Amino acid sequence: MRILVVEDEMELCGAIAEGLELDGYAVDACYDGAEAHELLLAEEYDLVVLDLNLPGMDGMDLLEELRKVNREVKVLILSARDSVEDKVKGLDTGANDYLAKPFAFAELEARIRNLLRRSFVQEDTVLRFAAISLDTLGRAAAVDGRPVALTRKELAILEYLMLHPGKVVSQEELMEHVWNMEADSFSNAVRVHIASLRKKLKEKMGFDPIATRIGQGYCLREEGSV
Repeated sequence: MRILVVEDEMELCGAIAEGLELDGYAVDACYDGAEAHELLLAEEYDLVVLDLNLPGMDGMDLLEELRKVNREVKVLILSARDSVEDKVKGLDTGANDYLAKPFAFAELEARIRNLLRRSFVQEDTVLRFAAISLDTLGRAAAVDGRPVALTRKELAILEYLMLHPGKVVSQEELMEHVWNMEADSFSNAVRVHIASLRKKLKEKMGFDPIATRIGQGYCLREEGSV
């Protein structure tokens, strides 16, 4: 899942981004509201962590502009403005959640997990497909209960495929949601990580659960299906 962190305190922004990257998310960060507006028009994000006191463009104005063109991306306001009026205004303007500063990072993580599950109508913290299970809280995968050692990128790819069962996911879509904006879209990173993920799952399952649709992308498949 790809997240944009918009926070003008550079040290805090970096700490949030680093923590979320350790959780397996692809994270972009910026410190200016106007720059964030440009990014949100040009890039695809699953969730935005948004401060309100921003240079360039106020966070509330940014949220209002975003909702004119994108109603789908989840927005979590993270702000020192902690009055009831500010929270009501933020939620009424289109935020999905509001967390006041100071905050515990564990609570931020939990709220992000909740919002992303809601995006895909996923109520459980554990995703399942055939014999594969993926614990989105513990960031661990297993086949028939046996752990599978995956890298963060492999886990993120598997999570995205499991959140879209039955859908053929293109290489471009994986680049947009699993990598950040610094990734080289012309590299073979997706194919390399898919190949490694396939090998690890096949060793545990006895067959390759990732089907390739030539010219289209990848999808998960049951044993015996084409």
